Amino acid sequence: MLRSMHDLERYTIAATDGNIGEVTDFLFDDEEWVVRYFVVETGSWLSSRKVLISPIGIEKANWREKVFPVAITKEQVKNSPKIDTNQPVSRQHEIDHLGYYGYPYYWGGTGFWGGGMYPYSLYPGFGHYPDSKEESDNATLAHEKAKRELHQNDDPNLRSCKAIIGYKIHAIDGEMGHVSGLLIEDNTMAVRYFMVDTTNWFGGHKVLISPEWIEDMDWTDNSVTINLTRHQIKEAPEYHTTKNLNREHELAVYDHYGLTGYWARGEKANLVKQD
Repeated sequence: MLRSMHDLERYTIAATDGNIGEVTDFLFDDEEWVVRYFVVETGSWLSSRKVLISPIGIEKANWREKVFPVAITKEQVKNSPKIDTNQPVSRQHEIDHLGYYGYPYYWGGTGFWGGGMYPYSLYPGFGHYPDSKEESDNATLAHEKAKRELHQNDDPNLRSCKAIIGYKIHAIDGEMGHVSGLLIEDNTMAVRYFMVDTTNWFGGHKVLISPEWIEDMDWTDNSVTINLTRHQIKEAPEYHTTKNLNREHELAVYDHYGLTGYWARGEKANLVKQD
């Protein structure tokens, strides 16, 4: 199911021995477009320190109560490596963080999560480890490859989801809106769509744009260039934020642009099966 970033904010992260805090932001990598960490404000018990929590540790999510239970303790969080969430997170920071919790590296392998452990709530039956020897071996190989490539790419390309709200959208033939939100797939943590507000161009028309249609991201100019025309975007199916996005609407969007949906291409996202 696709959920808006706004709806996922303020979810409670619950450790095995009490609440850690609330989600205030998400860090995604701009190569795979997958949320790698929740930014969590801990509150008074840890002097409101902000910590990173990986989806790898999530047990079965409680969507009704807006709670993400995680298989760690508050003491572990308290003693975790400190990371300044207001500064770029380096690869070494990630190595320290993932190593502290005993999580595998997501880079250096195949699939959204590198062929290693899947997040509890994302894996069939909510199992924490690969369920076959082949998957286990692949996870080990991916981990070793990631270690070898440790310093080959010290910029993990992690970006704040909240920071890109307001980014200008440039079509092939001109500006046509701004990013007003993100839709995140809850069984992979993939960022599937930008919600684009075209109020100043098409009279309040909201549309969905997939990250895979991006031609360029200009992080200094705060803009996104996409390989579509203003007319194509104007005529796209309107998105209503008050309604849950279903597959029928997704099909209509992809059909409008003459493209095949990500769910029908057998891509790596489908490695994570749904119950």
